[in-house]
Amino acid sequence: MINLHFQFFFQVSFIISFTCVVGAKTVERPNILWLTSEDNNVRWVGCYGNVHADTPNLDKLAGEGFLYLNCFANAPVCAPSRSGWITGVHPVTLGTLPMRSRYDIPHDQIKYYPDFLKDAGYYCSNVRKTDYNIGRRHDDACWDSTKLDWKKLKQSQPFMQVINVARSHESQAFGEVDNTTHSPSDIQLAKYHPDIPVMRKNYAHYHDAVKKMDADVGRFLNQLQQHGLSGNTIVIYNSDHGGVLPRSKRHLFNSGTHCPLIIRIPEKFKSIRPAKKVGSKIERLVSFIDMPKTWLSLAGAEIPEIMQGKIFLGPQTEPGRNYHFSYRERMDERSDNQRAVRDKRYLYIRNYMPYVPWGQKLTYLWKMEATRAWEDWHRSGKTDAVTGRWFGEKPPEELYDTWEDPDNVVNLIDDPKYSKMTDEFRGALNNWQLEVRDCGLLPECERAKRSGDLGITVYEMTQDEKHYNLQSYLDASEFALRAKPEQVPALLEMLSHPDSGIRYWGMTGLCLLGENARPQIPVIRKLTNDSSDAVRAITAFTLFRLGEKEDARTCYQQLLKNDSYASLLVLNMIDWLGDRGEHYADAIRQCSFSHQKFVQNIKQLF
Repeated sequence: MINLHFQFFFQVSFIISFTCVVGAKTVERPNILWLTSEDNNVRWVGCYGNVHADTPNLDKLAGEGFLYLNCFANAPVCAPSRSGWITGVHPVTLGTLPMRSRYDIPHDQIKYYPDFLKDAGYYCSNVRKTDYNIGRRHDDACWDSTKLDWKKLKQSQPFMQVINVARSHESQAFGEVDNTTHSPSDIQLAKYHPDIPVMRKNYAHYHDAVKKMDADVGRFLNQLQQHGLSGNTIVIYNSDHGGVLPRSKRHLFNSGTHCPLIIRIPEKFKSIRPAKKVGSKIERLVSFIDMPKTWLSLAGAEIPEIMQGKIFLGPQTEPGRNYHFSYRERMDERSDNQRAVRDKRYLYIRNYMPYVPWGQKLTYLWKMEATRAWEDWHRSGKTDAVTGRWFGEKPPEELYDTWEDPDNVVNLIDDPKYSKMTDEFRGALNNWQLEVRDCGLLPECERAKRSGDLGITVYEMTQDEKHYNLQSYLDASEFALRAKPEQVPALLEMLSHPDSGIRYWGMTGLCLLGENARPQIPVIRKLTNDSSDAVRAITAFTLFRLGEKEDARTCYQQLLKNDSYASLLVLNMIDWLGDRGEHYADAIRQCSFSHQKFVQNIKQLF
């Protein structure tokens, strides 16, 4: 069903309030210029309070518009983040959460927001990044153009023009860091980073990159002005997620999700401004998933019922959200699985794979001087409890007061004072996961196998309770993550369940109980022959941690030699265990399973 409130909005509000004439063309709706930068969180932008940041154009834009203080990315990395942007549907719903996975979705059911803008008469152009992480449709197919042509835009009003500025991308923090314009002394060092020269220099190096990004933003705004379009155009600026020094991008902390959002609205359209005074700071909680729905609303376009966000600007503004939700799974070759819920102040994180270190070695991230220097500092025994925490295993749950602890280093989860709040966050997260049909309660490899065997997309599989019993998986995962020694019998019962998802979580619970599960080794060992390769993988992991290394190695060797669909997970697990590659040399050599070529990437570690 399509939301048709736009008809009244278009016929009355826009025609009466927004009509203007440009040449011989009547423009009844605003143009939209959406400027996106890459990988920078709020700490790199001056108007968000960092006195060391050099971003004069963004600061000026904030003075001319409205600065949103509580805007958060749903995913802390580009491809899944943009998957949500283009569809208005959470990637945990679509099945597109793993980085660079490009799983198919049913495009007859789920269209892209530019499709609706074009139906409403908008000219839609995107320069140039797409990275939507979705298969079965070319990323450029929804756009009228992938070139920036101001003359064409002036002739084609109303328009939606997206411009992606790549100068602040993570890659711009790579390379030599000794010769920077920005002084390494003038930085806002995060508490989790050691105060070492290379770290400071890399901060300065990235400040230089952000300054170049800011200059590009200024250039595009000047071009908009020079072509006489500023008075008709709503300008939106935000980054695509947080970052970019290590322990920011790819993480659900403030550093990975708290993003700048600035919106400038011309005088002509002042009736839709979020506050009367230009330059105001807006405290509303905004999620990235809100953006496509809001842009459609501003354009008077149809809004598909499937979109999951809330309109946060304009006449159709919906009540503000109480919570923002975020998520991460595999990043490139590295597996993990986390969910988070927050309000404006507190952040709750649930770690579905707590045995995975935050700072597992990821090829791309380790190209940064700061990352390598931090690892060396840690291996030399020079980090403390705060600066060394990133290299250790995670707790099943985390809770942070982001006002008092913006770097999220003091975990309050065990403080009785916050127990009621924690329960509220747990409940909110569980309810939301049910509402959006969170696909991530099965390992990525398992849901890909299951949907492939059924001949349907991950989205279609996880929407069907017969194939994906989400409530059972939520219950099983929560039980496993918080299991106590006296609950071992219940975990053992889960191991004989006909659903591989329940068996997986039962074994995860035994794994987390450690030595308390030792008496159950004979039962655990039987699952090295489970019908599910994901269950076999977590079983071998559990056995290895209990000292049954040869049984674990035999299981992993068999999986790799047989080109298991869980090969990427297996190789990750071997690395997490710190096992030597010599035990698996032949098996790794024989393994040809690709997993979007990420198996080859992780093989390089051995």
